[in-house]
Amino acid sequence: MPQPLKDKVALVAGATRGAGRGIAVELGAAGATVYVTGRSTRAGRSEYDRPETLEDTADLVTAAGGHGIAIPTDHLDPAQVRTLVDRVADEQGRLDVLVNDIWGGEHLFAWDAPVWEHDLDKGLRLLRLAVETHAITSHHALPLLLRRPGGLVVEMTDGTDAYNRENYRVSFFYDLAKTSVLRMAFALGHELGPRGATAVALTPGWMRSEIMLDTFGVREENWRDALDRVPHFAISETPRYVGRAVAALAADPEVARWNGRSLDAGSLARTYGFTDLDGSRPDAWRYLVEVQDAGKPADVTGYR
Repeated sequence: MPQPLKDKVALVAGATRGAGRGIAVELGAAGATVYVTGRSTRAGRSEYDRPETLEDTADLVTAAGGHGIAIPTDHLDPAQVRTLVDRVADEQGRLDVLVNDIWGGEHLFAWDAPVWEHDLDKGLRLLRLAVETHAITSHHALPLLLRRPGGLVVEMTDGTDAYNRENYRVSFFYDLAKTSVLRMAFALGHELGPRGATAVALTPGWMRSEIMLDTFGVREENWRDALDRVPHFAISETPRYVGRAVAALAADPEVARWNGRSLDAGSLARTYGFTDLDGSRPDAWRYLVEVQDAGKPADVTGYR
């Protein structure tokens, strides 16, 4: 298989599971050296208390054809992030792709709970994990990324700018976190563009992450068994789909055309021609607006 990123170095911050893992593996499949970070390791778990580990992600990157390097990092600790970036600089002398996928908020938000009823400590913790971590990581990593022209920063979020502008997302704290990341990409685009680099915000669709599969009591092999209970889950996609979106962006010599923009995996699949692992091209955000939010019965015809 072609490896257009063979000489590139990437840092996927927040790569233990979900989108971060999918992105890291696809960057590896494209030949990149990929540093993966997170807090869940074989020696100990984060508060998620889940079985996925950072070392497993690094092994998957290497198995895919790249070089995976796991560095346990708490991205709320500036000293740890600075040490991480110093190591990348010492070992590689460059950074071509930075993916800010740090999240950690799955157990910290309550659906449709107004701000005065939401647990304040959990809400503020969510904002720290989802927003402050991205700022800390960019602060320390971008000087290295800017050493060479053509660098790419991907801010991972949930929802496009257009969708989130018109729709309330889950709760006050969740909405604020995801919208803040969209604005981060816009601001970074202004700061990086004149310096020869590109920043984008990127969202997957309805992603079949490890946590989502567990929630619905299915595995990737039989995920369609959940459709009787959640029919619109038919539009869902694997984490590798958004990973292929990042790999396509990183390999695009004209990636600067997207600078400061909000992007989604389904739209990029049409632009770059990649598919999900099953050969389909789920277009989740168009489906969400035209089918699910419109109150129509689940029907993915024309959407994947």
